[in-house]
Amino acid sequence: MNMINVTIDGIKVQVPENSTVLDAAKIAKVDIPTLCYLKDINEIGACRMCVVDVGARSLQAACVYPVSEGLNVKTNTKEIRDARKVTLELILSNHDRSCLQCVRNKTCELQSLADQLNVRDIRFMGASEDRKPIDNFSPSITRDPNKCVLCRRCVSMCKNVQSVAVIDTMERGYNTIVSPAFGYSLNDVACVNCGQCINVCPVGALSEKDEIQKVWDALANNDLHVIVQTAPAVRAAIGEEFGMPIGSRATKNMIASLKKLGFDRVFDTNTAADLTIMEEGTELINRIKEGGKLPLVTSCSPGWIKFCEHNFPDMMDNLSTCKSPHQMLGAILKSYYAEKEGLNPDNIFVVSVMPCTAKKFESNRPEMNVDGHRDVDAVITTRELARMIKEAGINFVDASEDHFDDPMGDATGAGVIFGATGGVMEAAIRTAYAILEGEELEDINICDARGVEGIKELTLNLPKTGIVLKAAVAHGLGNARRLMEKVRSGEADYHFIEVMACPGGCVNGGGQPIQPAKVRNEIDLRTERAKAIYEEDEASVLRRSHENPTVQKLYADFLGQPCGHKSHELLHTHYTKRDLYPTEEK
Repeated sequence: MNMINVTIDGIKVQVPENSTVLDAAKIAKVDIPTLCYLKDINEIGACRMCVVDVGARSLQAACVYPVSEGLNVKTNTKEIRDARKVTLELILSNHDRSCLQCVRNKTCELQSLADQLNVRDIRFMGASEDRKPIDNFSPSITRDPNKCVLCRRCVSMCKNVQSVAVIDTMERGYNTIVSPAFGYSLNDVACVNCGQCINVCPVGALSEKDEIQKVWDALANNDLHVIVQTAPAVRAAIGEEFGMPIGSRATKNMIASLKKLGFDRVFDTNTAADLTIMEEGTELINRIKEGGKLPLVTSCSPGWIKFCEHNFPDMMDNLSTCKSPHQMLGAILKSYYAEKEGLNPDNIFVVSVMPCTAKKFESNRPEMNVDGHRDVDAVITTRELARMIKEAGINFVDASEDHFDDPMGDATGAGVIFGATGGVMEAAIRTAYAILEGEELEDINICDARGVEGIKELTLNLPKTGIVLKAAVAHGLGNARRLMEKVRSGEADYHFIEVMACPGGCVNGGGQPIQPAKVRNEIDLRTERAKAIYEEDEASVLRRSHENPTVQKLYADFLGQPCGHKSHELLHTHYTKRDLYPTEEK
């Protein structure tokens, strides 16, 4: 690799020849402020906050300006400081500055920039009085154009990473807005509710649809038996909201805090993840043995399911009929648990704490109910739970509780790894091998399924049955699209495919704690949070779903057998072919 000699504020450094000035500044440990820039996602030089002097006739954007041999860069002159401040004041002049009421207060990158650049006054009159309508029709995502800074990070994420492409810049000049086409709501287009746009937004222009008050109201209702369940990825990230390092395992802190909030029972969605493996694994085995539709594609990720409904309606039969784990557990709680505890299902209120904004949409699907009872009554994100804990004045870091409540508290390591890309595949292989071969896998760490490579392929030899199981894992919808198009064309042939809508899987879900660009540019959140997931798996006494005693008892006492009549009634569902474009005129 050819190296280039560059000088940044008098500091001489060598950088690879394809670097930008911003890359060189990082090596020189010189801080250049940015707003629109997000490594590998949005590198377009749109906001002009990172302007520097490279000896040209005008200041240049460091994030896109390429280095050249002997380049001499100045990043901190009066001209540069004044230019950045004017740019920031212009952005602020047209920005809804109700910071104290904003969901991103104290985590807003625009707010941080104003502090860093010592902006104490705004000399320009914008159009802040001309308020644009807030789009809050989606069950998952709220879009407030009055707070948008036109950085286009959300556009790049939606279009280039997720390949969903339902938002873009509309109009021109002063009237530019980031929106679905023709002024449609996110609820009217093929948005899959994944929430990745929220995670990359530097301000409060995008946020999850808040259900906190709904949960507080349920907790205050003495007629309701309020149950909370938590997804595996929540424990790997919620600590970040309370100052714990990225990748901290916060399971005990989380359980204790939930109990302090006043929930009647605190259960683990991992229990239902084990149940999912029993159902989905059996479904896969039945399809292989009986010549059913292959490949079988996982159905745990509701963002992926909606993406498939819009973009691959001809492949709906490939989807597993299994509900996602938290919907399964909701159905079990309002049937088996209600019967066991002598409770009226009408009085059970189930709250799911999820790393995922698409779960809000999923819980409202008409298919997700049994006998008129919705499986799940409210979904809150990891961020929303953190806000509730803070509102209640609970000391999260010092809170500690070892175990989820009985009788739905048992889970295995296979259930917890659902939170990382490849985890469902790994968990399924651990159990499918045991069922088909009549013996356990010697090494249950399926490393070929792990990691953040966009598409992973693996094979598993089953010597006794003579099957060579071919499988694939995709995370991020752009990768899922590429994989499914290969399957559709006949270019690829698999038995089993795992798809997670979010890059990295649930650990990087749209409802997880938001880290600023400065952190995201340096740390791979997907990898660090996944470490906590795999550590919890390694520390588990039981690491195979079929070993879960709660699941075993559930089948013995209530369900009968995996994919049997009772489980189909409660744990399986169907999906809907959807139009890719809106058909009704606005």
